[in-house]
Formats: sequence, structure tokens, C-alpha cells
Amino acid sequence: MSIQYKVNQSITSAQFIELLSKTTLGARRPIDQMETIDAMLENANLLITAWQGEHLVGVARSVTDFAFCCYLSDLAVDESVQASGIGKTLIRMTKEALQPKCSLILLSAPQAVDYYPKIGFTQHNSAWVLSNIDDLK
Repeated sequence: MSIQYKVNQSITSAQFIELLSKTTLGARRPIDQMETIDAMLENANLLITAWQGEHLVGVARSVTDFAFCCYLSDLAVDESVQASGIGKTLIRMTKEALQPKCSLILLSAPQAVDYYPKIGFTQHNSAWVLSNIDDLK
């Protein structure tokens, strides 16, 4: 299997949705809301993609300042090619695009909580999420 990796190669919302649909991440992303998907792609400032021929098989989509922190908001690999090192390569390439001391931060999908420690991530116990402004007290 020959995989080609690209840095900041634009992808369409349709390509992104198709890939997400081939992963467990698709259930937790707004793949039925084109405006949101468009904004997710337009506002990410680091996008690493994996291609098998003309087919998008992996994405690492991040928001970063490149110096202090990088939020890896989406790591998606087509289930048909998972466990072949694509995800790890996407993570490595993301980290290599950053300054050496820049931290790579992510929130794990429930199915992937055991994956990240195996590849070198350290768990952080004080991550917090506010999704609804009405919850702010």
C-alpha cells in the first residue's frame, strides 16, 4: 500500500465528510452540517493528509500557534487502512511542523483512549470542555 502525505493541501468538505464517514469519528462530527464542516476546514491552520492514489485515507486537522500549543482536533484514518501506521505518521508530521517545544494536545475519542498512551502521549487529568454558553455560571 503506497501512501502519499501532504501538508496544507486543501481538501473539499465532501472529501472530509466521506473520510469521517469511514471512521468512528464520523458519529461525533457534524457531517450533516456543511456550513460547520466548511468552517472547520477553513479555520484550521495545519492540515496533514494521507492519500492512497486519489483517495483521501487520513487527516490530521489542527489549530495552532506553532510555538506553544497545537490542538489536534481531528485525527481520522479510514477504517480499511487502520493499524498500518498512517495515524502515527500523521501525528509525527503534525509535530514536525511545529517548533520543538510546542505541545500537541488532543481529546481522545472513547475508542482511542488506549491508543495514545501506546504511542507516547501522556494523559492530562484537568482538561475541561464548555459546549453550551448557558452552562457558564
